[in-house]
Amino acid sequence: MELNLNRVDYLQVGVTSQKTMRLLPATGRRATQKVVIGDQDGVITCFGIKKGEAVPVFKTLPGQKISRLELGGAIGTPQEKIFISVSSEVQGFTKKGKQFLSFETNLMESIRALYVSGADLFLCASYIYNHYCDCKDQDYYLSSDKINDLICLPAEKVGNITPILACQDRVLRVLKGSDLLYEVEVPGIPNVLALNNGNGGDSAEELIYGTSDGKLGLVQITKSSPLHRWEISNEKKRGGVLCVDSYDVLGDGVKELLVGRDDGMVEIYGFDNNNEPVLRYKHALSESITSIQGGCVGKEGYDEVLTATYTGWVMALTTEPVQREPGPCDDLKVNQEMQNKIMNLRVELDQLQLKVLQEREKYHQSSHSRGAVTTMPVFNVNDKFTLNCDDASYSLTLEVQTAIDNVLLQSDVPIDLLDVDKNSAVVSFSGCDPENGNFLLATYRCQANTTRLELKIRSIEGQHGTLQAYITPRLQPKSCHVHQYQIKPLSLHQRTHVIDHNRPVNSLTLTGQFSFAEIHSWVVFCLPEVPDKVPVGDSITFYFQNTFLDTQLECIYRKGEGTFKSDNISTISILKDVLTKEATKRKINLNISYDVNEESVNYTLKLIHPKLEHQLLLAKKVQLIDALKELQVYEGNVDFLIPEYRSILVEADSLLEEYKKQPAHLERLYGMITDLFIDKFKFKGTNVKTKVPLLLEVLDNYDPNSLAAFFDSA
Repeated sequence: MELNLNRVDYLQVGVTSQKTMRLLPATGRRATQKVVIGDQDGVITCFGIKKGEAVPVFKTLPGQKISRLELGGAIGTPQEKIFISVSSEVQGFTKKGKQFLSFETNLMESIRALYVSGADLFLCASYIYNHYCDCKDQDYYLSSDKINDLICLPAEKVGNITPILACQDRVLRVLKGSDLLYEVEVPGIPNVLALNNGNGGDSAEELIYGTSDGKLGLVQITKSSPLHRWEISNEKKRGGVLCVDSYDVLGDGVKELLVGRDDGMVEIYGFDNNNEPVLRYKHALSESITSIQGGCVGKEGYDEVLTATYTGWVMALTTEPVQREPGPCDDLKVNQEMQNKIMNLRVELDQLQLKVLQEREKYHQSSHSRGAVTTMPVFNVNDKFTLNCDDASYSLTLEVQTAIDNVLLQSDVPIDLLDVDKNSAVVSFSGCDPENGNFLLATYRCQANTTRLELKIRSIEGQHGTLQAYITPRLQPKSCHVHQYQIKPLSLHQRTHVIDHNRPVNSLTLTGQFSFAEIHSWVVFCLPEVPDKVPVGDSITFYFQNTFLDTQLECIYRKGEGTFKSDNISTISILKDVLTKEATKRKINLNISYDVNEESVNYTLKLIHPKLEHQLLLAKKVQLIDALKELQVYEGNVDFLIPEYRSILVEADSLLEEYKKQPAHLERLYGMITDLFIDKFKFKGTNVKTKVPLLLEVLDNYDPNSLAAFFDSA
């Protein structure tokens, strides 16, 4: 069955956080549902729809930022009590807006995740999970990495309370009381958790997760071990998943999966005969989808997918047709309703324009008076800086509650800016002075009404520094936010759970009078995706994979000792230089020993070989395109060409597009091989920088055997 949905905008509130909008249960058999939403101004807004207009039920006064909103109530009764998290406090409201709960928790930081089940209250701060029953402390757990979301299996069905934490280190942690029952490894950083079908499925144990890199999966949380049911990869390179719900939009008795992403994409998945998800519908919005839920809001009998966006727009994709066939008496009525709506909108627009003119004139007069004080406009910026494992690049996403005028990027470390298809901004580059630590100065000028901008960069491992973004919105007086992002020495490494222990590795061992916290801070400085908090226990082991070369790194450290193993000798060289410098800053003497495995160099060259061969072939084909096109114009017919040249003409557009998307890719590979060559002999105490020109000649006439022979003979 084909879905045909139409967009309807209801109203706009303040900037919203993830999972802060819910639909209250319907009060009658055919009644429409009320919407309740909390924003970062601290306001809870509850409204319904009558004759296509939003009618408020209640609205609270402004306060502190609302980070989560959940519905609760006694088990077995309609879940219509509203619970919100504000800083470290949980507040409860009735469906009429009367506050009945104000519970100050013992947390020292803001609540990040909230879940309510009967008299049980579950909440999480950055690393801490707490369970309260009737506002009395029950269970406590300290996670080893940041907690992004929290959910519980339905206790009335599974027989016991089973909380699940979605953690930053690509793990779902299943708890029993205050203890860890087991961990579930997932293929990305889990952003959001939801019960399958809204109730955990037939077994009440099925859990859907969405990741920051756009993947979806279903896992069954049994009492002993997890069962992975299905997983959807993100082949279309869409945004990260922020919200998930289940609802029967088609009306066929089977609930569809509703998904909202941080690039504004709304997706509806159905299920085939094998119970595997199939994409049935998608709709693109211009803002992040912070909340999504299915229900009936606008008109009886018409289901819809309700969404809330980052800037506070509440809108729906409804099954109600935009134009309906009028009956004999409906024509005049429909026209009159439309005329009244247009008239009301025009009056409202005239009033707003008049108010803007008055305020602008008032501001202009006050700004020119003696002793005038200019107030800078306050605006929120939602930013995300993440590593993409598919192409070893970083995505920088900037979202503002108002239109963006321009974004200035400045970097004190060499980086490449990559093209982004979704990006319509015009970029211009300014001259830089690398000798004074300024390697990039680029300005993105946005089109009108652009509130979200996505940029892509690629860094060079071994060179670390800071990327700064100056975000200027279309507001008066002009002001900007400055956001900083750290480019780490091993910036292209990503946390992983499993590595191949059979590879030839080089090792670096550090010993000295340093604490566990000190060496952990050095690892945090060197590598991404390492929790800032010092791990619990006497020692810790982290595994990493290089997203560009597929090499790996193992870090094992404790108080007074650290061991680092990698099949890439350049990784060990970078760690040695950076860790030594960090220890010197703190005036700590280090005893350094290393073990270099000659086989690891050849192994790394074999990993680079397919990438280098592909880039050399691509560059060669791109160089031939212009000449072949001229020949085609001159001769008219190119059947006389060999098949290889004919295929280049056929694939010319795709070849040019791939080459454009990967600027300096070949030079980057040349640089990595050069570093590998220098680092190999650096550990032997030999300086071979004078032989680099000979190495580049070998690379220009690339043959894997000749390259390996050059590494051995030098």
